Amino acid sequence: MEINYSIFFIAGIVTLFTGFVWYHPKVFGTIWMKENNFTQEELRKGNMLKIFGLTYLFSVMLASALLSFTIHQSGAIGMIGGPPEIAAAKPSFHAFMADYGKHFRTFKHGALHGFISGLFFALPIIGINGLFERKSWKYILIHAGFWMLSLTIMGGLICQFA
Repeated sequence: MEINYSIFFIAGIVTLFTGFVWYHPKVFGTIWMKENNFTQEELRKGNMLKIFGLTYLFSVMLASALLSFTIHQSGAIGMIGGPPEIAAAKPSFHAFMADYGKHFRTFKHGALHGFISGLFFALPIIGINGLFERKSWKYILIHAGFWMLSLTIMGGLICQFA
């Protein structure tokens, strides 16, 4: 199974575009600012290069992790100890990959697994942090919704094009 690693860098951009829309004042931005007690002036003081640069880096890291959540064949490769050209893959592995190597490699399938990742990883993590930080449910749901949408799109891209 060959992997197109450039899709991780493309999928990493998703959070930037999704965030631009999701946190826009006409969508959830105004509510998000109110829930955090932010003003426009405070937000302008941030180091945007650092914020967007690290956001992109972390998003690429998430995209690479989504590979194992969205592409089932990656589990078969793990069972033989690595890529077939490096590991001593048996003929049964090659037969399996010939028969099933391209199954479930669609945007729709990856989007489903990306959404499930958001629902079962992002929501609980944000929820736990929000509860301990005494944040409102609006705060928690705005952030969790953003991550569920972002991971859905990222998962679709990775599954279709990796």
